[in-house]
Amino acid sequence: MSSMTKSQFIGALGEKTGLSKKEVISYMENLTDLVYSECKTNGEITLPGLGKMVKKDRAARMGRNPATGESIHIAAKTVLKFRIAKAAKDAIL
Repeated sequence: MSSMTKSQFIGALGEKTGLSKKEVISYMENLTDLVYSECKTNGEITLPGLGKMVKKDRAARMGRNPATGESIHIAAKTVLKFRIAKAAKDAIL
């Protein structure tokens, strides 16, 4: 089973909505820009029916090198998490 390519995704979305490929590409770029900017400024954005993208701060912690068993310090960092909506889980699973 192979994943849908970007071109296939745009074509399928165009067929479902009746929009041209150019309009779908523009819409997708605008949606992506909106998600990035909202998540950067507000720390989260909800995509109804899909889920919520959340910017989360991770504290520094101690870890272990699996190859040597040596304890190492893992620095604090900011990560992105995507929480799947219940509607998406119910529809897919």
